[in-house]
Amino acid sequence: MTTNISGVLEPRSVRVHEIATDRESAIHRCADVLEEIGAVHPAYREAMLDREWAMSTYVGEGVAIPHGLDMSRELVRRDSLAVLRFPGGVDWEGGRVTVCVAIAARGDGHVALLSQLALILLDPRKAEILRSATDPEAIVAMLEADDEE
Repeated sequence: MTTNISGVLEPRSVRVHEIATDRESAIHRCADVLEEIGAVHPAYREAMLDREWAMSTYVGEGVAIPHGLDMSRELVRRDSLAVLRFPGGVDWEGGRVTVCVAIAARGDGHVALLSQLALILLDPRKAEILRSATDPEAIVAMLEADDEE
C-alpha cells in the first residue's frame, strides 16, 4: 500500500510562525503538533529525538524531516505529516533549517512520503515556495498538487 501526501497533511497540522532555539526544541514542536492532531502517542517524541541523535534528519535546502525510529511505529496512531516553518531559522548541525516536515508513519508509507518530498525539494522553485509560504492551506495545496503529478 502506498501512502500519498493527500490525506495525511491537513491545514491544522501546518504551522508557519514557529520559533525554536535549536534543533531539539524544533523537534519538540514537531512532536507537539503530531500529538495535537492525534497522530502519535506522546512517547513518539522520544523516538523522534533518538532518530535525530542517531542520524541527522537535515536533508538540505533549509529542510529537515524529523521522524521516529522503525521500532516506534506502534506509537503512530495514523499516518500524518506536520509542516512547521521557522522563519528565523534553526541551526541544524551547521545547516540552517526553516522548514521541518515531521513524519509519522505506521508502515512503509514514509518511503513514498519521503520520495514525494524529495521531488519538491529538487525543484528550486517549489522548494522556495515551501520555505517562504505563510498560508497553511497553500502549503497543503502545493504538496497535494505535487502528489497528483
